[in-house]
Amino acid sequence: MSSADHTPPPLFALPQLAVLADLSQALTKSIDLHQTLVEAINRIAVHMQAEAASLFLLDDATGDYVCRASAGPIDVVGLRIHQGQGIVGRTVAQNLLQLVPDVQHDPDYIGSGVRVKGFMPRTMVCAPLSTAHGAIGALQVINKRGTDAAVQLSFDQNDADMLTLLAVPTALALSNARLALELVEQNRIRREFELARKMQKTLLPKRRGDFPVSAINRPAREISGDFYDFFELSDGRIGFAIGDVSGKGMDAAMLMVRASSLLRFLGKAGTPPAQWLRAANEELTETVRFGMFVCALVGFYSPDLGAVELASAGFPPALLFLDGASTPIRSIEAHGPPLGILAEVEYESDRLCLAGASLYCFSDGMTDIRGTNGEVIGIEGVTELIANSIDLVPAQRLRSILQQLKHQTLPDDTTLLLVSDLMSSAPEVSSAVPLPRDSRERYGRQEPACRQLLSLSCLSDPQNLSNVRANLRKTLYQYGLPSEISAQMVLAVDEALANIIRHGYQNSEAGRIQLQIKLLGRALHIELRDFAAKIDPGCAKPRDLSECRAGGLGMNLIDMSFDHWSFVEPGDGLGGNVLRLIKQLD
Repeated sequence: MSSADHTPPPLFALPQLAVLADLSQALTKSIDLHQTLVEAINRIAVHMQAEAASLFLLDDATGDYVCRASAGPIDVVGLRIHQGQGIVGRTVAQNLLQLVPDVQHDPDYIGSGVRVKGFMPRTMVCAPLSTAHGAIGALQVINKRGTDAAVQLSFDQNDADMLTLLAVPTALALSNARLALELVEQNRIRREFELARKMQKTLLPKRRGDFPVSAINRPAREISGDFYDFFELSDGRIGFAIGDVSGKGMDAAMLMVRASSLLRFLGKAGTPPAQWLRAANEELTETVRFGMFVCALVGFYSPDLGAVELASAGFPPALLFLDGASTPIRSIEAHGPPLGILAEVEYESDRLCLAGASLYCFSDGMTDIRGTNGEVIGIEGVTELIANSIDLVPAQRLRSILQQLKHQTLPDDTTLLLVSDLMSSAPEVSSAVPLPRDSRERYGRQEPACRQLLSLSCLSDPQNLSNVRANLRKTLYQYGLPSEISAQMVLAVDEALANIIRHGYQNSEAGRIQLQIKLLGRALHIELRDFAAKIDPGCAKPRDLSECRAGGLGMNLIDMSFDHWSFVEPGDGLGGNVLRLIKQLD
């Protein structure tokens, strides 16, 4: 025997290598998945001399095997085979080639056995499309075609080896096509997220240093479903809004952009908060996809009155803190469901006096933060975060809270909006601010026997009168007095203060003036206290208006603005004068 006789035979004959090279080259021409599948299955049917061929891929969503491409007399694209069923299911489950000489008697064959357009499977080879992560589908050829149509041929082991060989570049091409599609999809999503992020940034208002409204936002992911906004109106009011969109991802981001724009549009019109939310809810209910909604809180702050009017739709309770206090004096709950769920919902407004106080509005991302014990912090934890920064000026409080959250893992987007009464922090005036009441409580409720509403003290410098007037206006506003009546009362008190400075202290700026407002039953008692020389109450009376002379109308203005006024003894032995002004609220 010659040495040539010991040469092992080649693993594959030259024709087989040519077929493999031909298919591999064809599969590299396109990264389009559909085109790749059609190209692969037609070439395989030809190379395998099969009457029919099909390619099944695993549907990750359902677990079924779905025919994605077919060649032959019957188009079976879209045919589904449940996981673990049929010869295809057996091939993928075992990740092994199946050579089936007699299809009709195979125990896993799930065909009906009825000829369709004259075609019936007789013999079959089914090869798994194997990857590093397991089989992703199966490649199937049916009925070997011979030169003589009368002779029925069966696939043999050589055919099985050939299909195994062809399945390798097919699986590789499919994997590459899928990766390419995933890359294209990732790039598309990335571009959409970048666009959404840019849109969100353009919608957020610019930070302003000395401004009553400020806010912060920390997204839990690339983009946030939370938003906030604030803007000035021509009448001097400042509108503000804060919201939280349900869900995550691009749908939530697009809804956030839409809801934020809608709320700004409605708020810019000066629409009262309750109607503001109702109009937004009507629009979103008609157009938002089922299952999505928007929690929101909107309102207006009037700096001249120190007043806030707000309404909430499914938002966490806002907290009102007296400046310097570590616990809230009031929690303002939502009076209606989130936007976009139920049509024709009526919302309610709350009115607050913000004199010497700050309003904190926050999304549920704040309450959902987990503390060191692993439990959510809730409202109590948020209160503690606020209390830790309560001694700072408003501009620094949000930064302090954000610093406390720096090392926290946020389970959701977190947004905090702060409305502060900057006017009440003037150094010339110190004030003790009342517990504010909203519009629903303003009338018809039995008041405590006595409640101190305002107490402030200032030097007898005329420049301080503007701050006193501002604090007085805020206190009167919370009880819903008509603007013309409260304006008249403020003017009368201002005249009395001017008289104290001019006549009591002889225009000295070193004197001390105290103002107190108390609620006794349904009457407001305003007391002005000075420490000047005692006056004769008999000399302080309205003048006869028939006299034709300028000035001296201060007492007349007081007499017209209040139901009763009088001078009373100070009662503390420190001298001076006390002017008591009484105004009935009913």
